[in-house]
Amino acid sequence: MAKHNAIGHGSHGGHAGHHGSLKEYVIGFALSIVLTIIPILAVVDDWFGKTATIVVLLITAALQFAVQLLFFMHLREEEGPRYNLVTLILGLIIVIVVVYGSIWIMEHNAMY
Repeated sequence: MAKHNAIGHGSHGGHAGHHGSLKEYVIGFALSIVLTIIPILAVVDDWFGKTATIVVLLITAALQFAVQLLFFMHLREEEGPRYNLVTLILGLIIVIVVVYGSIWIMEHNAMY
């Protein structure tokens, strides 16, 4: 029996696992297109009022984020310790703290 080296034998440089099929990529691409067209039309054609348009933009942005993670970043296919998910959550926490902290500082600055 011959031993096979893990690197270079179908494992993509040591990253074993399933990468998306053409069907998954086409579905993800179609969802991305739809989730891009909806907010464009909502703003350009003035479908809703100001508040409703902002809500539509936020919802479609969150859905677009989820589609990118699930269909193109393969977040759902990770096995074992979910380092990518933990890193993503930490990154989101840092972004939220920085944005919220910046807004808080700007609103509580006595200079303005």
